[in-house]
This record gives sequence, C-alpha cells and structure tokens, in this order.
Amino acid sequence: MTRRTEWPDSADELSRAAGDAETRSGRRGRRGRQAPEDGPVDSGGPSSSRAESGPPRTPEEQARAICLRLLTGSPRTRKQLADALRQRGIPEEAAQEVLSRFEDVGLIDDGAFADAWVESRHHGRGLARRALARELRTKGVDSALIDEAVGRLDSEQEEVTARALVDRKLRTTRGLERDKRLRRLAGMLARKGYPEGLALRVVRQALEEEGEDPEFLEGHLPGD
Repeated sequence: MTRRTEWPDSADELSRAAGDAETRSGRRGRRGRQAPEDGPVDSGGPSSSRAESGPPRTPEEQARAICLRLLTGSPRTRKQLADALRQRGIPEEAAQEVLSRFEDVGLIDDGAFADAWVESRHHGRGLARRALARELRTKGVDSALIDEAVGRLDSEQEEVTARALVDRKLRTTRGLERDKRLRRLAGMLARKGYPEGLALRVVRQALEEEGEDPEFLEGHLPGD
C-alpha cells in the first residue's frame, strides 16, 4: 500500500511543524522567520538534525523535513532549497512537488526574500544596487523580482549611504598621500557596487570639506 504524504493546509500549520522539527532535533535559539543569512545553505543532512531517525519515509516527507529545518533558521529562496534537496539525493519530482507546495502557502517567497535582502545588506553592509542585484542573482532570484527589490532603493539613499561610508573611512586614510587617499576611498565604494560617477563625486565632496585643494581634486577625479 502506497504511503500518503500528509500536507499541512496553511503557512501557520507548516510553521508549527517547523517548530516541532526544531524541538525534536534538539536545536535551541531564536525561532521564526529572520533576515536572510549570508552564509552557505545547510544541506539538512544527518549531522544537522536527529529528526530523520526512525522508519524510512517517502522522498516527499524527507524533502518536507529538510525544508522545514532550513526555513526555521531563516528565509531561503526556492533555488537554495532546491540545491539542498538535490545535494541530499531527493528525486527531482518529489523536490519540485514539495517546493511548489511551500510556495503555495507562502513559506517560500522569493520576492519577500529579495526585499529583506536589500534592506538588510544596504543598511548593514552599505551595498549599492549593483552589488545587491549580483548577490540576489547568485541565490537564484528571478530578474524581475530583483529589479523590483533594488528599485526601492533610490539614488538619493545610495548617495547618503556612500557618504556615510566615506566619512567612516576618512580618518583611516589621514596621513597618506593624496593620490593614495583618492584611490582607497573610491575603490572602497566601487567594491560595494557604487557607480563610478557617484563614488567620485562623494569622495570629492568629502575631501573638499576636509580641506583638500579643490583644483587638485578636479584634476585627479574626473567629473560625472
């Protein structure tokens, strides 16, 4: 007789099931959905939980348990969960069935993930739209969802954040030759994804306010 997979009927039921799985596995700490994590995705293997002990289960039930454990830690994209299931040897058909069900009840939401990622990484790390979009692409978020998420971060906010980054870095460059200061500050912004024109303008303004010769800066920092 074929064993039937029992599916919760709502996100609330799935969330409660995630809490049960966490308790069984002996995990401690904060529960609930948190900001997206920057680290590698746990494959949900035996080393991370003891919840898979007992009688053999269907691939769908195994996939469901793995996804619940991962989602209990923080939100994940569909691709991140799919990769974890593939690494664990879950058949593709079973994995897609489970992932689609989780999307239906709202536990997988790549749009919400992208929004939270942009908010967290911009304010926490000072990343600009270009860098944020690149990170979201590596996590498998659809390009339309990426555009929508990074589009909420306007150019004015980017400039405010860029200036704050430069202000914090300025004091560590004092005493260096002017050329080196320029390269270091502009390079720092470039690595965080800021456009060249914006980066140079912000650096120029900061150094002028500190007393650097505007003519020197104009000669070394091209205009926008």
